[in-house]
Amino acid sequence: MSAGVARAAWARIVAALLVVVLAWPALAVQPDEMLDDPALESRAREISQGLRCPVCQNESIDESNAPVAKDLRLLVRERLVAGDSNAEVVEYITDRYGEFVLLEPRTGGANLLLWAAGPLMLLLAAGLAVLYLRRRSRAPAPAEEGLSDEEEARLQELLHR
Repeated sequence: MSAGVARAAWARIVAALLVVVLAWPALAVQPDEMLDDPALESRAREISQGLRCPVCQNESIDESNAPVAKDLRLLVRERLVAGDSNAEVVEYITDRYGEFVLLEPRTGGANLLLWAAGPLMLLLAAGLAVLYLRRRSRAPAPAEEGLSDEEEARLQELLHR
């Protein structure tokens, strides 16, 4: 087999793997879950992309193949068919599963402390660093003392062995 043929074969394999990897999230939503109304289906997909899979934790329910993600996708579509708005659907799911199910947690209430903790810790660390550097620059330099006569003699003895 020539080098050109081998490279072409590898290129096809890599391209096929790339197609599979990029299409993987689209494979999560099964055809039997999809709504007939394209507008409702679009809303369902939009909502599903903002909800976290409780099993996968860092995937949306739209991307996850976990059974609980499928249940949540069906619940989202059920609530949309019942006439709920997008906000009402998210509120319904959040009431049942808690705020953990949101990929982007709300910034109010108790979560405000969590959102502010990172920047506050950074400012505190920067302030402590400035204080440390100021005190260090004002500290007197250590006196440069030479070796005592005994230390000098011992050093010379060790060096000339």
